[in-house]
Amino acid sequence: MRVMMWIYALFILLTAEAWGTDTAVRNATFNLGSDANLTCSDKTWNETMYVIWKISLKNSKECRMSFSNDGQSEDLCNDSKSLRNSSKSRPYLHIPNFSNNDVGIYRCESAFKGGIENYEINVAITVRPTISAWLERENNKMVAVCTAERGKPAANISWSHTGNSPPVETLSESHGFFTAESRLDLTEGVDVKNLSCAVSHPYWTEEQILVPNPPKGLPTLWLYIFTGVAFVVLLTVILLFALNKIKWRRCQQSNTPPSKSAPTENVEEVEPYASYVQRVNSIYNSSADLFT
Repeated sequence: MRVMMWIYALFILLTAEAWGTDTAVRNATFNLGSDANLTCSDKTWNETMYVIWKISLKNSKECRMSFSNDGQSEDLCNDSKSLRNSSKSRPYLHIPNFSNNDVGIYRCESAFKGGIENYEINVAITVRPTISAWLERENNKMVAVCTAERGKPAANISWSHTGNSPPVETLSESHGFFTAESRLDLTEGVDVKNLSCAVSHPYWTEEQILVPNPPKGLPTLWLYIFTGVAFVVLLTVILLFALNKIKWRRCQQSNTPPSKSAPTENVEEVEPYASYVQRVNSIYNSSADLFT
């Protein structure tokens, strides 16, 4: 049965060459991390005799996958790719978690009852860029910067300001990734609150709008607020400490008993005694003079 099928396929191939079968070229693009499905023909499984995929990847890897309607299959890729049937019984090549390593040229040949179809599919990848925008000072002037880094393909950048848009500089990086950057010189007094940049890329269905952040290296509004609050708190702590110290000193003074002064003698009581002693001394002295 298998031999008869391949004989019939060879007959179809020879007749197709006689008819002048052409190779149709298609392009397909898939997002990074998505599941990719490639179809070689719109013929159903019942109409198809065999399908052969010849894959040439950008990383120089080449492999082949095939299957036939008698249940025979071949997989020389030995990776996550697989040959499947859709709900409508149409065969297709399934590539899960599409990555940069799956980019390349996919050639397929599908034989069916009535002819052969050949396709060459150029498969590319779409990688979402990392976007950012900010304001910075350059040569005593303000510059608005908008970037879309490591995207594939390169992103496009435009500004909301009126006037001529600055050129977009695109830098090529490794593995075919691109970084796009646009720098807008701002005139003095321009209102940056209403300034924004728009980034468009095939990964998104709509433009991504960014408002530039305050200049790098300069204090932001929140930093001003935090500094003011910290100063008020520190001043409050100092005042409370000073008030508590004054209150403590007053309490110490009120709790200390008054110092006792030396007792004073009653002058009225001391003077008679002193007069008495003086008189006795006088009598004693007079008597002593008589006996001498």
